[in-house]
Amino acid sequence: MKCVFCGYEDSKVLDSRNTEEINAIRRRRECNRCGKRFTTYETVETSPLLVIKSDNSRQEFSREKIIKGLIKACEKRPVSSESMEKIVNKVEQFVINYPSQEIKSSQIGEIVMNELKKLDEVAYVRFASVYKRFTDIDNFVDFLRDCESKFKA
Repeated sequence: MKCVFCGYEDSKVLDSRNTEEINAIRRRRECNRCGKRFTTYETVETSPLLVIKSDNSRQEFSREKIIKGLIKACEKRPVSSESMEKIVNKVEQFVINYPSQEIKSSQIGEIVMNELKKLDEVAYVRFASVYKRFTDIDNFVDFLRDCESKFKA
């Protein structure tokens, strides 16, 4: 590993630790020339994971898009950013472990909805109203009635 201070291309690893936050290995290193210490993070390089949209177009999986959707759904609700982060982590783990390099957006949406249903009814309905793309008010009312029966049970 190249030293960030002097550019020398040889260093030794002093300590290695797993990091759960960014799914990487943290390595504390020391340059064999100048003796200065620095930290590196080692991650596994993977092929891009593609999401198949409802119109059959494909785009790269994005944690940020899921977070943005959750923030909108949970706006002015008692849902912590930590809870939203847990949902995104769960979705990301599912996508990473998915047997194919492509996954339908509907599968991702269902995971988010299932997790929101456990967390906050209003956020769940908000997310569903955007995700399900109701064609008219009757479809939305039917959905709400279905939700009401599930939440009362």
